Amino acid sequence: MFPKMLRVRQTFPARKIENAASATANELAGLRLDSRVRTGDTVAVTAGSRGISEITAIIRTVVDALKSTGARPFIVPAMGSHGGATAQGQVDVLARYGITETSMGVPIRSSMEVVNVGSGPYGFPLYIDKFAAEADHIVLINRVKTHTRFSGSIESGLVKMLLVGLGKQKAASIYHRAVLEHPFDEMAHKIVPVLLKKLPLLFGLAIIENARCEVAEIEAVPPEKLLEREPELLKTAVELMAKLPFDRIDLLVVDEMGKDISGTCMDTSVIGKKDTSTVKIKRILVRDLTDKSDGNACGIGFADFTTKRLVNKINFKDTYINCITGLRPEGAKVPITYSNDKEALEHALNTLGLVEPENARVIRIRNTKDLEELSVSEAYREEASGHQGLKIVSTPEMMRFSPEGNLM
Repeated sequence: MFPKMLRVRQTFPARKIENAASATANELAGLRLDSRVRTGDTVAVTAGSRGISEITAIIRTVVDALKSTGARPFIVPAMGSHGGATAQGQVDVLARYGITETSMGVPIRSSMEVVNVGSGPYGFPLYIDKFAAEADHIVLINRVKTHTRFSGSIESGLVKMLLVGLGKQKAASIYHRAVLEHPFDEMAHKIVPVLLKKLPLLFGLAIIENARCEVAEIEAVPPEKLLEREPELLKTAVELMAKLPFDRIDLLVVDEMGKDISGTCMDTSVIGKKDTSTVKIKRILVRDLTDKSDGNACGIGFADFTTKRLVNKINFKDTYINCITGLRPEGAKVPITYSNDKEALEHALNTLGLVEPENARVIRIRNTKDLEELSVSEAYREEASGHQGLKIVSTPEMMRFSPEGNLM
């Protein structure tokens, strides 16, 4: 009834920075901060809600470099509505990544209060975190990557951190509403110049990860180069990102989803739920929710089947806040739920049309960030054998279940 599965390993570009802290320090050295920052100046340094590789070392290097100039840096959570849209909730999110006042050696100033720094070309107010708006300088730190919804030359990165992250829930809600009518990159090119005239942006630090979620590039970007460099950095990020080896899939089994993995818990670029995606997947079964997601299951609605194990972990309040702010209420819909993996798989395989379960094209992944090793059904065997960059590392095996009916 279940297809036999093969373990396969993908080969991705192996670009990697061996020492992220050292690379960050080298980038900062080129900025000559001592000539731009005065003793006693306050500097708001952003920290987001994503699980960016080596983010603690990177942020610590930045704040130490700022302190060496005599400045007084502090950290501002810049994550829109995440953390339950509360000041303490956002501090708690940072703590789970090791970003605390003790580990960073500087204060964390968290508030959901924002100030309106003016009206943009679209008529809506431009909100910025009150602590950041009051600082003498602002430093943006973020990973540049594809966004789970926005498509264009600018997606998720320094610009989004400035507009959405620092804008807290108020701005996040506005931009997610506006993007239904205006492309995000179009808005960015019109709004960022306005903000740069009103805010003391010192620099942005862009991070690019490879397919193994390791730091591949770090670049300090001057404010005036923000709109020019980010599209180029995004192209590099797309070249390095992990992808599924096949575009046509009957059933995708995802072992875990979570906010530490993607903004929608499962990356829409990977699971074929983005408008520009070429991946076509008939059914998605997601098995569990990561502990670091803290109950936020935003994006569970992209799955067709799930387990009680996952559903019992959902914090519906935080999930609803996130999905409503992102104007994606469908992301909070709970799919058909079964007691264990075996039941969920049986029913999922019986909803594939004329495809018999044992012949189904099935892929099983740990999560949408970890795609180097995965399992594919025997139906892919011939295609996998001729796939450049893909190696079969096991013979076909039956799916194995625990006594409780869960996949081993």
